[in-house]
Amino acid sequence: MHYLVKPNWRKWLVAGIGCLMVWVITPALAQRKAKDKEKEQKPKEGVRGVEESLFTEGMKFMMMDEPSKAVAQFQKVIQLYPENPAANYAAATALVKLNKPEEALPFAQKAVQLDKSNNKYYVLQLAELLVKQKRYSDAENLYEELIKKSPDNIEYGVELAAIYLFDEKPDKALDMYDKVEKAMGMNEEIVRQKQRIYLKQNKVEKAILEAEKLVASEPGETDYLLEGAELLIANDRNDQAVDWLQRALKVNSDLPQAHVMLADLYRKQGNLEKCSQELDKVFSNPNLEADIKARILSSYIDMMGKDEKARQSAVKLAKELSAAHPRDARSQAIYADLLVQQGKKAEARDYYVKAARLDKAKYEVWGAILQLDGELNQMDSMLVHSEQALELFPNQGVIWAFNGSANYFKKRYKEAVEAYEETKRLSATNAELMKSVNAQLGDVYNGMGDHQKSDEAYELVLKDDPDNDHVLNNYSYFLSLRKEKLPLALQMSERLVEKNQTNATYLDTYAWVLYVMKDYAKARTYLEKAIQVDKNVSGTIIEHYGDVLYQLGEHDKAIEQWKRAKLKGETTERLDKKIATGKIYE
Repeated sequence: MHYLVKPNWRKWLVAGIGCLMVWVITPALAQRKAKDKEKEQKPKEGVRGVEESLFTEGMKFMMMDEPSKAVAQFQKVIQLYPENPAANYAAATALVKLNKPEEALPFAQKAVQLDKSNNKYYVLQLAELLVKQKRYSDAENLYEELIKKSPDNIEYGVELAAIYLFDEKPDKALDMYDKVEKAMGMNEEIVRQKQRIYLKQNKVEKAILEAEKLVASEPGETDYLLEGAELLIANDRNDQAVDWLQRALKVNSDLPQAHVMLADLYRKQGNLEKCSQELDKVFSNPNLEADIKARILSSYIDMMGKDEKARQSAVKLAKELSAAHPRDARSQAIYADLLVQQGKKAEARDYYVKAARLDKAKYEVWGAILQLDGELNQMDSMLVHSEQALELFPNQGVIWAFNGSANYFKKRYKEAVEAYEETKRLSATNAELMKSVNAQLGDVYNGMGDHQKSDEAYELVLKDDPDNDHVLNNYSYFLSLRKEKLPLALQMSERLVEKNQTNATYLDTYAWVLYVMKDYAKARTYLEKAIQVDKNVSGTIIEHYGDVLYQLGEHDKAIEQWKRAKLKGETTERLDKKIATGKIYE
């Protein structure tokens, strides 16, 4: 529904108020018949003057955007002359402007009832107010009568059709749209509205015919052909869509969107050769900017689904695009995205770094860089990249978390705590992140030797997530090293291996808790299981196994395992002394 066009009040002008144009009361007042004049007395003429003055004053307030004051003036006019349709219309207009449609309705109804000149604007105002109250049938009757009275009013058939749709009468809406088009010619918006109705009714052929009307109206407008192709694709008419796209390319052979859509249709048909040819036409176009090519490639990637050959083609195109446009950040980032999907993390990270250098403002790119730094276990890079990212995004808690992890790995415990606390301040509502941060804080405080804070951080995690693997492992292991709260350590490590029976690290943790509690036989069982499930276990696990063998009296075997552990690395500082003396030093 459009907003009402105001009536032409010029024919009801009165002089005065400087050069300000004003509206005066209805022509009915100025056009009374001679017999009315004879009946008029001087007091009545005085009333008319007051009437006109009040109305003019009301219109001044409307023009000054003070509708509440205007309403008061119009109501005074109505009190003096209740049969004035213009005053009722104006009062309704002011109330609508005050967002009081319910109060406006009676005045709008009165204006229509009183009007003898068939003023269409009174009718339109009333119809709009009825629609707002969802009194669709009443509004329809007003519009139907308005259109019936004059062929010039057929333009309002568009509003009437919209009301039919509100009232769930699509066939009536279609019929009215046809009448408007017959009288006024084809209208693009009407065509589109008819297409929507037909598609909702599952009348695809009729919707396509409407698309053909648009094409016929402007044969050189390729957008209509592309839209028609999209409609066909959406309704599984792929062969027809190919035809429409080819028609568009005959008009203009340099339509990137048409080539991309054709490429996807050929891909679905299994014709990868034609698919590749269409994409090559896009990317070989020297007049096409890098950003447009990147958007097209991104769109194609979204369309290709799990088709492996299409994915390989996309990787090839992305690589060519990144090489052809080394100064375009998006091209580098798209290629990096595809490299991640291929598992080429190091290469992907390097391309993300290139993208970040070209366009520092992309938060998602920095997030991808830091994520890959972590997965590659490159903490030096993570520290540098997180510090660079924090200069740009100091209010992003996730980046502070990466910075905390990097600092912890570098044993910069104070800086790690500060970073994690900043994460907690900025991202307190992110439950998963808070869980991860508290778990890491437990590790950091343990590294600092602040065991109370370490235990408190771990307990915070276990309160909400009692099966958190990271905390169950580290908390129980650190307690065993401190020889504190051993029953709790045993309970946690036992729960851990119940859930993870093939994880060598967790099996080692449980075994070491058992070792500290002097249950050497059971510890041996779990260490041997750890070595069995992971043929490449760490030197720590092998050293622990040697310690258990020593406690069980198998000293020669113990020394043999300690020597194996030394070759592996990641052992305790006392290992060399154990090998040299053949003894354990607690």
